[in-house]
Amino acid sequence: MKTITFILENIYFFLSGEKLRWLYLFLFAFLITFLLTPLMRYIATRLKVLDIPEKRKIHKNPIPLLGGSAIYLSYISVIFLNFSFSIELKGIVIGGTIVFLTGLIDDIKGGIPASWKLLAQTGAFLTLVLCGVKLSFLPNTWWGNAGEIILTFIWVVGITNAVNFFDGMDGLATGLAAIGSLSFFLVAFITGQTYLGYLTIALAGSCLGFLEFNFKPATIFLGDAGSTFLGFTLAGIAVMGGWAENNPKVALSLPILLLSVFIFDMIYITVARVWDGRVRSFKEWIEYTGKDHLHHRLVSLGFSEIQAVLFIYLIAIGLGLSGVNLKAGSDLRIYLELAQGFFIFVVIVILMVEGKKPKK
Repeated sequence: MKTITFILENIYFFLSGEKLRWLYLFLFAFLITFLLTPLMRYIATRLKVLDIPEKRKIHKNPIPLLGGSAIYLSYISVIFLNFSFSIELKGIVIGGTIVFLTGLIDDIKGGIPASWKLLAQTGAFLTLVLCGVKLSFLPNTWWGNAGEIILTFIWVVGITNAVNFFDGMDGLATGLAAIGSLSFFLVAFITGQTYLGYLTIALAGSCLGFLEFNFKPATIFLGDAGSTFLGFTLAGIAVMGGWAENNPKVALSLPILLLSVFIFDMIYITVARVWDGRVRSFKEWIEYTGKDHLHHRLVSLGFSEIQAVLFIYLIAIGLGLSGVNLKAGSDLRIYLELAQGFFIFVVIVILMVEGKKPKK
């Protein structure tokens, strides 16, 4: 423990300057998660908090859960030790804790009723609103305020569950959360939102510290606690940010672009499942687990699991560049568009190579 404290103190000494503070926060979060994850894996194994293989799951052996606990503890530690709490940050932390604890109960018990999850997510959402974290673009009237609250609820609950739904392949949800966090960091950096930039870079560090153990072959999973915590935190940060003071179209479209992989998958599978009659209620929607997500479709087309995950990473990076591009200056925009074009052609090459392979 003294060694870890010594390392952190030295990192802080060298990186505590304002220009490098973001790097210190990133490394701090990364290191704490990296050190906590093996401990959480050991605890989950001893307590038999495991994800047991079944027909609708891809993995073939029991995998320890509680990986989300490492991310949660790391991120909360970074916040408590390095941030002065704004009222908005209090809302995100308290709401995220509610969602995390509910997911943790679900992981330990092997499942809880969907109504409990919705109740917890509603409580977390209300905490956000009471702390001033809500969409703000409609007229300041009773119906405008009501509309903003309803849309904020749809956004927060939707993204929370979208990340949870997408946690179906080794490293997928964790990597996408890291990409989303880094994209928000870049926008915050460009727009001078230092406080928000620090929050997002710390979240990215927590995710990447865990990815070492979660990428295929994963030795530990996020669990419901981890995936819902990441989803809720990303949704809260998206609403908290001032992405465009005088342009509500940009302010609304930017978070949608940065998290659009999650949004697309959630909308697609929801429409498909309702259309096919597989889902007829919210309870069925939140509990349904099937192999019809984007990553499953890619595997059915001939991708390996790693190829499918990396392919989706590329899509997320390309969309992230689009979001950053909305706020970039003219010179930076040129380089971002070139980078985006590069990633688009990488995706095309992957599809062409896969298309040439003989059908099995």
